[in-house]
Amino acid sequence: MSVTLVAQQVALVTAAAFAGAAVYINIAEQPARLALDDKALLAEWKPSYARGFTMQASLALVSALAGFLVAWISGDWGWLVGALLIFGNWPYTLLVILPVNKRIEVTPGERADADTRMLIKRWGTLHAGRSALGAAATIAYSASLAG
Repeated sequence: MSVTLVAQQVALVTAAAFAGAAVYINIAEQPARLALDDKALLAEWKPSYARGFTMQASLALVSALAGFLVAWISGDWGWLVGALLIFGNWPYTLLVILPVNKRIEVTPGERADADTRMLIKRWGTLHAGRSALGAAATIAYSASLAG
């Protein structure tokens, strides 16, 4: 099996896994946590976010590196587009979502209130951008793979 083929598969599979996890958060996990009271909502969000961050950051980085490698080897711009889209989750998270995350993370559990709930709702809306970037990268990679 060629390096290019392996890198293509890695890029596509990790982008699809990223997109699937991100969409799951938006359509299943976030609505379920919003059904909790404010204190339980915050208590659920904190460890869930920490675990999700590690997983999704890794998937985005591996996918981007594999996509950049395929683009470099093949000269196919579609792989570059996919790599840029999936990698775009890093600056999007750091510049757009992280300020909201920090405000949520410093809230003590016993102080969770309606403002905390509004921040977590805002976080969910912003997280949808990550879902879109992951889906777009998966589509770009799939289109390039299909030729």
